Amino acid sequence: MAEMDFVLPDSFKKRTADALGECEAQALFEALAGQPVASVRANVIKGQVLKDGLEPVPWCEAGGYLAERPMFTMDPLFHAGCYYVQEASSMFLEQVFRQYVDSDSPLVLDLCAAPGGKSTHIASLLGGRGFLVSNEVVRSRVKILEENMAKWGCTNVAVTNGEPEDFSGLRGLFDVVVVDAPCSGEGMFRKDRQAIEEWSEDNVRLCAERQRRILADVYPVLKEGGLMVYSTCTYNEQENEENVKWIADSLGAEVLRVGLKPDWNVVDSGFGCHFYPHKAKGEGFFIAALRKSREELPVRVKPVKRKDCKEAAFVRDWLLSASDYDFQLQGDAVVAVPENFADFVDKLRTEVSVLAAGVYLAQIKGKDLVPLQQLAFSCALNRDVFKSVSVDWEQAIAFLRRENMFFPEEPKGWLLLMFEGTPLGFVKNLGNRANNNYPAEWRIRMSEDKGRYVKVLDSEF
Repeated sequence: MAEMDFVLPDSFKKRTADALGECEAQALFEALAGQPVASVRANVIKGQVLKDGLEPVPWCEAGGYLAERPMFTMDPLFHAGCYYVQEASSMFLEQVFRQYVDSDSPLVLDLCAAPGGKSTHIASLLGGRGFLVSNEVVRSRVKILEENMAKWGCTNVAVTNGEPEDFSGLRGLFDVVVVDAPCSGEGMFRKDRQAIEEWSEDNVRLCAERQRRILADVYPVLKEGGLMVYSTCTYNEQENEENVKWIADSLGAEVLRVGLKPDWNVVDSGFGCHFYPHKAKGEGFFIAALRKSREELPVRVKPVKRKDCKEAAFVRDWLLSASDYDFQLQGDAVVAVPENFADFVDKLRTEVSVLAAGVYLAQIKGKDLVPLQQLAFSCALNRDVFKSVSVDWEQAIAFLRRENMFFPEEPKGWLLLMFEGTPLGFVKNLGNRANNNYPAEWRIRMSEDKGRYVKVLDSEF
């Protein structure tokens, strides 16, 4: 849409002017007519660092702004989960966690998680501690969430597909519940002009009502004294401050103030933090933190007697610190779940649809155990077990396009392909060719163009 065609709804402009004042509102409208900001966050779990010269996102240690938006599809390290493309404003979740999550082993639920921006961030902030349930309500969106979480490589994560009420059997168990609620999308007007066409007063009202239903359904799973994080990508008080007040008054919670630095230009309304594109460098965003004050009697998670997984003997050495995991058979896949949370994951499976939990190691095919792509991306992979082969950019893109490859000088069997020191995945070398084991549903579908490859990370090309 050309800038001259950028037209905001009159009712949106009026309610925004009433809330911010005419001068502030006009500054916001002018910012919305401009170009969106591109930003990325490095995967610190994989030891990744953004390249020198990027402007840092001030409230996120691993975040940085890009001068322009490159073609991420052409970067193998993007596919390998070495960084995530995320709105800078949303990275403020880090400040809430750093200031209010003090448990050594927190149990976290990210309720509306797809495509995975906040979940990958939470996984990094946990740093291998605790356990994250990354949930998506909408079935059509959960596959991209599963893919992104697998690429991020953390083993202390489960990906689920359930409604808020499906978690009722886990009452009082979670230390943190994050609700990035579906909203009217005002904060995305600059990035997604279609959001402007879909906006209406009625939709704001319907979104606010739906948000309260979601919050009421999921609130019981939060333990007494636990942290509720509520966020939207919209500006209006109806979906933001009024809902925070409702959580406090109706559900029983204390509103927490998040510490800010003046140069961040983040606005504290007293009930949460606002990000306005004419002030803070990023898109529109609102986030609030609350502590549950209502007493909650947690359900018991009983120890479960699990069947021995005889295949574990053949794959244990594929993992670093294998003794930290409980090995299970899920369908035809051998899976390793963090031992400390194995009983919880079993309980989780009885309440909601679990698409993935822990790290998927191998698929059973007849008498063979085929290493899975999730293992290649996992931070728990023991790279010494497999023969590693370094590939260049062209070979990496060919692998990610799921093409057959050729390694006549390498031994037959499973090879772990590496790009700039990072595992990409497995091929089975047959001598005359190598069968590509990259998942078909994840493959790159556009043609190769090395000219579109722009470095984001501090690595040598």
